[in-house]
Amino acid sequence: MAANNRRMSGKKGAQVGSGGQRRRGLEGKGPTPPAEMRKGHKKNRLATSKAKQTARRPAPRGRAGRSPSELVVGRNPVVEALRGGVPASTLYVQQFIDNDERVREALQLAAERGGINLMEAPRPELDRMTNGLNHQGLVLQVPPYEYAHPEDLANAAYDAGEDPLIVALDGVTDPRNLGAVVRSVSAFGGHGVVVPERRAAGMTAGAWKTSAGAAARTPVARATNLTRALEAYKKAGMTIVGLAADGEAEVGDLAALSGPVVIVVGSEGKGLSRLVGETCDHRVRISMPGGAESLNAGVAAGIVLYEAARHRA
Repeated sequence: MAANNRRMSGKKGAQVGSGGQRRRGLEGKGPTPPAEMRKGHKKNRLATSKAKQTARRPAPRGRAGRSPSELVVGRNPVVEALRGGVPASTLYVQQFIDNDERVREALQLAAERGGINLMEAPRPELDRMTNGLNHQGLVLQVPPYEYAHPEDLANAAYDAGEDPLIVALDGVTDPRNLGAVVRSVSAFGGHGVVVPERRAAGMTAGAWKTSAGAAARTPVARATNLTRALEAYKKAGMTIVGLAADGEAEVGDLAALSGPVVIVVGSEGKGLSRLVGETCDHRVRISMPGGAESLNAGVAAGIVLYEAARHRA
């Protein structure tokens, strides 16, 4: 009989073809997640319960001087909002989510900023919160924005011993334009922005992000009726300057920019509305030798604010 060469020792030899399991077992698993994200932890159970209650609660209605809360949905939008310093109250994370780089960065940014609650929620609850949007397991709640009153902007300037420099937007509906205007007002020493209450962009997460942090320093006021707000500014001794393609003068030649002034910018398509245009003391144009028909509100406001800063200097 042929000899049996099979070894009968109880010792196990090295396994062939482990598929990298041993190597992966030596790799780190990243930082320990916060208590709210660890299944079975007391804080995790409390966070899950609170998330369910919040998800079932109806969305808050906006009221005078205050916008409704907003949800930023999706992994890339949430990370970009946190990077941009958009104020946030709660970061909702789906249970058993795939922990990719964007999820890890969102958790890290929220922890570093502080003051942001971390809530773990089942996918059905996040689906209910977002009305079925593709949230990818990340939802960021932005608290309501506290709008100023139009009178507050002028009063703050006078209290500081300065001539008010205010920008009013007429029919501008893109939040990114609003954010860009807020950034320019802050850069050129302005005292705030006024927007209409209806049919106009508000201080959403997109506006916050475009402002590059300037929204934390520059107030935005909301007017129930923009025409009446401009008339009140006129009675307070301020000059109302409207931008219009058919304006009577070049914006750089207007001496009124050196005093208390409100610069009114309309939408790129329609320009100033009739009543707002009639309220303006001056209608000025921006020279465009390149032949462009119009500029968006953010760019136009930046040009006029630069001219105002130059006159005041």
